[in-house]
Amino acid sequence: MVRPAGFDYPREKVGRETGVAFRPIRAWCAALALLALGQRASAEDGVATALVVSVDVSGSVDETRYHLQMEGIAEALEDEAVLAAIRANPGGIYFALVTWADGARLAVDWRRIASKADAAATALLVRAVPRVPGEFTCVGQMLRTVSASVVPRLPVTADRVVIDVSGDGIDNCSDVDAIHTERDALLSAGTTINGLPILVPGENDVVGVGAYRAPGYGLRELPRQTYRDGTTLDAWYRAHIVGGPGHFLLAARGYGDFARALRQKFVMEISGLAPGATGDEPRSVASR
Repeated sequence: MVRPAGFDYPREKVGRETGVAFRPIRAWCAALALLALGQRASAEDGVATALVVSVDVSGSVDETRYHLQMEGIAEALEDEAVLAAIRANPGGIYFALVTWADGARLAVDWRRIASKADAAATALLVRAVPRVPGEFTCVGQMLRTVSASVVPRLPVTADRVVIDVSGDGIDNCSDVDAIHTERDALLSAGTTINGLPILVPGENDVVGVGAYRAPGYGLRELPRQTYRDGTTLDAWYRAHIVGGPGHFLLAARGYGDFARALRQKFVMEISGLAPGATGDEPRSVASR
């Protein structure tokens, strides 16, 4: 065996059965050190977009609806248009999944997605998230958790942090002033909150009439004037949830439309595009 000139290491030993050379410990240590340095540098690289997908799992979300949401998120991550948007970002994106009802939990911790393999691995994690249902729809509590426990966990810097909130109902745990406090705390940090209300015909056509504070979230009822007049779910999201640079709202027409809406939303969010810039103006997009 010919050795590189000037490379001084102990004589190699060759396995009698395999014929494979056992490299010197010094060479292996150097290679491992280089690998560790490369991994550390990669971990420190920033990204253009960090995306928090925040999904409603309250009492109105049964097993079928839960599956449609999780599968819709997984399919969106595997979609070619979404992958193209991810690849267009140097270093890819960072992704996290939050499920929420009475409270909120980080179901999939921050992960870098920079390739098709990364996306497939993350999609597997999303599909494996167990259903932990709750009774109430506590949007304000979810925003507080994201602000205190999820965004600060982001391991790299990001040009923009986007929180993608989906659900089929209004908050029934807090009054709107409390929700605005949590939302505005996120917006003041430069975060963008986008909305994906799920409009279910015959079920949530009008929301807000006669809504009261949910049990366990305080002794007083919600102020009646807060929900004096009925409204639509997308209008409620627009008034009380979305905000920040380039924010927008894109509604899903029922749970069967969730995957389509989310794929389109991901492309817009990851690319930093304004509504309609994808070449297909969605019927239910609203921005301000």
